[in-house]
Amino acid sequence: MKFMLIMRADDSGVDAYKEMPFEQIIEAMGKYNESMMKAGVLLAGEGLTDAAEGFVVDYSAEAPLITDGPYGETKELFNGFWIIEVSTREEAAEWAKRAPLGPGAFLEVRRVTEMEDFPADNEWIQKEEGWRDEQAQRAQQS
Repeated sequence: MKFMLIMRADDSGVDAYKEMPFEQIIEAMGKYNESMMKAGVLLAGEGLTDAAEGFVVDYSAEAPLITDGPYGETKELFNGFWIIEVSTREEAAEWAKRAPLGPGAFLEVRRVTEMEDFPADNEWIQKEEGWRDEQAQRAQQS
């Protein structure tokens, strides 16, 4: 099963992060990522830039409306993610508990849907499977 660990923080967590030496943060995250790599569970992971650099596309109106960041409350934003592949929900929780995060930070852990979660006879699901195969071939050629 694949799970996404979505990194979030409240205002106190953001403030605490700003007080930490950047090298300390990079080292802690690097060690955590390395442990997941060595265990064979890490599929992907990325940090995100500040929300002030982002934007939101709102589809409430007839024409989509774009709003530049920052947007929303701090606790509503996410700062990065990992995608892991593990055997159980409990194993995902164990990896999440090991993340080098402190007070004011939290992880939202969600299972990633897999092809088996959808009807195999659906035309678009079949196309999606083909697209994934194409992407994997392109990645191998790179």
